[in-house]
Amino acid sequence: MLKLLATIALLSSLLAAADSSYERVEEFLEKSFSNNQNIKSIKIKVTNKIPVKEHSGWSAYFVELDAVLKKDGRQVVQKMIWFSDGKVITKELFDLESAKEMNDFVSLPFKDEYYSKANLIYGNEKAKHKVVIFSDPLCPFCRQFVPEAIEYMKKEPNKFAVYYYHLPLESLHPSAVELIKAAIALELKGAKDVVLNLYKVNVDPKEKSNDVILKEFNKVMNSNITMVDLMSSEVLKHLQNDLKVADALMVNGTPTVFLDGTVDKTKMKYKEAK
Repeated sequence: MLKLLATIALLSSLLAAADSSYERVEEFLEKSFSNNQNIKSIKIKVTNKIPVKEHSGWSAYFVELDAVLKKDGRQVVQKMIWFSDGKVITKELFDLESAKEMNDFVSLPFKDEYYSKANLIYGNEKAKHKVVIFSDPLCPFCRQFVPEAIEYMKKEPNKFAVYYYHLPLESLHPSAVELIKAAIALELKGAKDVVLNLYKVNVDPKEKSNDVILKEFNKVMNSNITMVDLMSSEVLKHLQNDLKVADALMVNGTPTVFLDGTVDKTKMKYKEAK
């Protein structure tokens, strides 16, 4: 009984310390940002704290900033990462040996609640490994990586459950948005291998004509998707859900790969999975 009470007391003290560190970071950042004359009001919330494994004593604080600007009352919501060792806090932290930013060493976990049957494109949801891919079909790096990775994993459905999340990089590839909507619309009609074939569609990333985009898409897919299909509420909902998950995880680059809930910076660990 005494041992149980001691364990409870220890856990309570650890939780209190965690809460304290959250509050200290929030208070510091709120005070710091409040000094900005362009900000009318601001609220800071630490959503997660993850140790930087490669550097003992340092932790990454995942922060949500919600501010209202004085000039036009516009609301600005932003996610960011700050680092602290409990004594100092900094936005940028570099490793002297590798010259890498600490952002390269930390990431949020892919929570169970993010796995959706609507995003399972290959494999069994009870497979041994869950692989998540965030991708833009017009991203040149994605076009090199994604088809090969999918072809590799789809051959072992009991080993890999492959989840795919659309993440169009609109500022770089504006035509990717409509192309992705077409793919979602076709999947909703029951077509198979849509994502894999999506990487065979050759469209200028800057193409603005929806007619041109759909013509190339339908040619590859042997389909007849129209603008009406792209405007479907189900299509828009699916894309928004994908973007929401990416935002929650602070994923802003493609391709981004998670293996069993942890981001894989190498993107190749699926080949080592047993």
